Amino acid sequence: MSKIKNIKFITKKYSYKKPFHIANSFATGATNVEVEIETEEGIKGFGEASPSWRVCGETSDSVVSLLNKAKSILNGKDIERYSLIFKEMSSFIFSPSLVTAIEFAVIDALCKKNGIRVWKFLGGNKNEIETDKTVSISSVDDMVTDSIKIKREGFNIIKIKTGENLSKDIEVIEEIYRKTKGLRYIVDANTGYTPKEAICFAKKIYSKGIDISVFEQPVNRYDIESLKLVRFNSPFPVCADESVKTKYDALNLIKKEAVDYINIKLMKSGFSQALSIIELALSSNIKLMIGCMSESSVGINQSVQLACGRGVFDFCDLDSHLLIKEDKIRGDFVQNKNIIRVKP
Repeated sequence: MSKIKNIKFITKKYSYKKPFHIANSFATGATNVEVEIETEEGIKGFGEASPSWRVCGETSDSVVSLLNKAKSILNGKDIERYSLIFKEMSSFIFSPSLVTAIEFAVIDALCKKNGIRVWKFLGGNKNEIETDKTVSISSVDDMVTDSIKIKREGFNIIKIKTGENLSKDIEVIEEIYRKTKGLRYIVDANTGYTPKEAICFAKKIYSKGIDISVFEQPVNRYDIESLKLVRFNSPFPVCADESVKTKYDALNLIKKEAVDYINIKLMKSGFSQALSIIELALSSNIKLMIGCMSESSVGINQSVQLACGRGVFDFCDLDSHLLIKEDKIRGDFVQNKNIIRVKP
């Protein structure tokens, strides 16, 4: 047995290297909560919560307020019986980023106890993944300049934020394509378009000979029928992000044939829920992408371990640690340009 004797929450504030602007949202920084779990043997496991008010209604303050409840549930629990801990965490369904941080910290401690890396514990399918890098909403010139810089940095996939101005978005995609031809593109509208705008955007871009690898969350998260309408009228694969937080959301989208891709983000689902969503998608021939909120390298490590362990993600959008000011990488991985490699 290896029982938990203590749990700590540490609040960390980060600034973006430049303001991060997506459809109807603008941020200059993020406040995350690191979680440290310690067992009676002195083994420590680490996780990070990067709460999103926009997507999940969480804040760093709401996460921190749950410390005493977390202690009451976790202290004395055996990390070797981690599935029972995951069941206990279902009472934190309203705080999925904290669920992820705690669940991962438990797995991290368990793997350290048994001398195995987390990615190997989760399946060991890959030892490296490729990430994209994101261009947030700005002027056309600035977005093109950022895209050129990303190409020069060695990235092969650019994620382009859109959703506030249809005509400008079309111009942006055209100009980025012209200056970075040969790369792959993910377009993320973050719920910003109406169904008519989304279909118009996709058909306009297609008519110009530009290929989009994934068209992500084009419409309102709750409007599943419109998401399905866009999917069946778009020449590009359509992905759900904000529309999928739980395994029940994923099942609903799959049953309604509303998407081609699901973007799993640990911060909106929790670690164990993410594992369930993966299995639902694989059993339904739905493709997968893994993304992030505003995690530091501590939080990105959680997604890297999952992505390498399971090896099922067509696209990895794990770049938030590159967009914030952070002194060094603190996860169990190393990064060389667009390639993230887990430690053996």
